[in-house]
Amino acid sequence: MGMSRYPLLTKLICAVLFFGLLVYGNFLLFTLAYMAVFVFAVIRAAIQKSSKRVKFFLFISYVTALMLQMATNTLVVFGHSGSLADLFFRRFFGVVMLLLPLVVSKYLSIGKYAQFYLPSLQEMTAISFSELRRYKKEVTVAVGAVDKIGKSFSADNLTEIITDLPRHDSFRYISNGSLTDAYFAEAEKTLADPYMYIIISNTGSAASEIISVYTRKQFNHASLAFDSDLKTTVSYNGGEKVYPPGLNQEMIEFFNKKPEASIIVYKLPCTREQKEIILEKIREINQTGSAYNMLGLIIKYSHKPNIMFCSQFVYQMLKLSGLDYFDANDRMVQPTDLVELDYYRKLQFAYEIALNDG
Repeated sequence: MGMSRYPLLTKLICAVLFFGLLVYGNFLLFTLAYMAVFVFAVIRAAIQKSSKRVKFFLFISYVTALMLQMATNTLVVFGHSGSLADLFFRRFFGVVMLLLPLVVSKYLSIGKYAQFYLPSLQEMTAISFSELRRYKKEVTVAVGAVDKIGKSFSADNLTEIITDLPRHDSFRYISNGSLTDAYFAEAEKTLADPYMYIIISNTGSAASEIISVYTRKQFNHASLAFDSDLKTTVSYNGGEKVYPPGLNQEMIEFFNKKPEASIIVYKLPCTREQKEIILEKIREINQTGSAYNMLGLIIKYSHKPNIMFCSQFVYQMLKLSGLDYFDANDRMVQPTDLVELDYYRKLQFAYEIALNDG
């Protein structure tokens, strides 16, 4: 029982460490963090079942990584002054550099108990034209990924997230009554419609762009609607700086935050009773209170029942009403899982909207 708690505890410690460095980190704290990761990596390499040759190359790699981290800390993270957003971006880069020894370990080791492999000079020079073409494609993909990361973590996106953070709370309900009587009246009109509608969207919000770096998915938001015209669309979101982050109604304008923004709508057959169950639960959450679980995106933990993120909410509503078509931990469900895990083809494609097409 106790052992099962260790992964969560580890995630919590990492989350606190990363958040602390992002918000309060100075030159000394970053230096100590780099040293701690270096010591951890060296100890792990020393006790793993691998040859002395492997351990030697890993140690040299860790020393090199530590030198790069120290240089980054001195020249980049705290090399000059700037705005708050600029400092946050440089701190974020410094936090990412914490993972360098672990990345080195992954790519210099093969398998659980590593056997290090260095190609001979003959092998290095015997590269076919087909291999060169393959490597060119891989390099092109890698460059494209780096460019996407750079755009996702742009100063504008980071500034938007930083300024929006004070509105969020992952430990108490901060949104209450954001859904109006008019919303519930509109939803009740749709009870004869034999479908629930699942929307996955590529909104282009700052949070969505950064989430896409980790999920590697184009669509990073999920919503529910009771009608095909999406007048009753609802989900967990940031409240558009009008309502507190939590359970809120969504309009089409909510999804349109970048030129390539788009939504895909699927319909799921259901009964009137199942729609009533979902609507009643939404009414209950609206009255009790809710909050958007930004912390849960990282450590997959919900402090209270109504503190959720978007896909977690959608999956919970499907599960509650008996409409779920795959089995999963709701805290682990990503928006695209709602489509990709539909192995029994319960969903029916309804339509797609490119919000800025033509």
